[in-house]
Amino acid sequence: MKIATFNINGIKARLNALTDWLSETQPDVVLLQEIKSVDEAFPRQHFEDMGYNVETHGMKSFNGVAILSKLPLEDVTRGLPGDDSDEQARWIEATVVGDQHAVRLCGLYLPNGNPRPGPKFDYKLAWMERMHARAKDLLSSEMPAMMAGDYNIIPQAIDAARPDAWRDDALFHPESRAAYRRILNLGFTEAFRTRNPAPEQYTFWDYQAGAWNRNDGIRIDHLLLTPQAADLLKDCQIDREYRGREKPSDHVPVWVELAA
Repeated sequence: MKIATFNINGIKARLNALTDWLSETQPDVVLLQEIKSVDEAFPRQHFEDMGYNVETHGMKSFNGVAILSKLPLEDVTRGLPGDDSDEQARWIEATVVGDQHAVRLCGLYLPNGNPRPGPKFDYKLAWMERMHARAKDLLSSEMPAMMAGDYNIIPQAIDAARPDAWRDDALFHPESRAAYRRILNLGFTEAFRTRNPAPEQYTFWDYQAGAWNRNDGIRIDHLLLTPQAADLLKDCQIDREYRGREKPSDHVPVWVELAA
């Protein structure tokens, strides 16, 4: 089972780029972030015609997450538990049924948190506390599960081409990184670093200042596996080349292959 995460940075703007990537790489399941579309305006039929089941959790102009799956999806839920007043569309879950295992997938778009300090950073940390609680529930279920998406977290200095430039940013601030580690240390496996310990491997390059051409990137898109899912891990890679295509997202896909 090939499962990918991809911050598409606007489904309307990247429809062709996403379609090309889907056609060329054939993932079984894709967790999308920043669709920037209400559910009714999402091009559902386009992806259904490509063989995907489609589930969305969108909002106008900002945020928004979705799942595209060639495999059956069950028990779809929308929104991160813990705050009924939170109207931002940043979390979607579903169980995907494979040939050998069912896997609980959580697609997420974690808040950016800038400027820091301020209410946006407070929201980021509070959101991560709610995610920590959900992560514990996933672990207690003892089924294969994965939380994947744009975390807006640079875990370590190795995950930035110029870490000093990010010292005061919410993505690399010690509080953000500590909150991420608290989740990871519950017992999750970070799939990419398990397979790829080398430096200079990024998932985001800003559109400004020639960041892509200079490989001035950061790694902020992550896939965290429960122990049961980690036991199924076969590979995890970044589809880096798609950042150099026409009208790309500023992120690139990251995918795992599970023996499921």
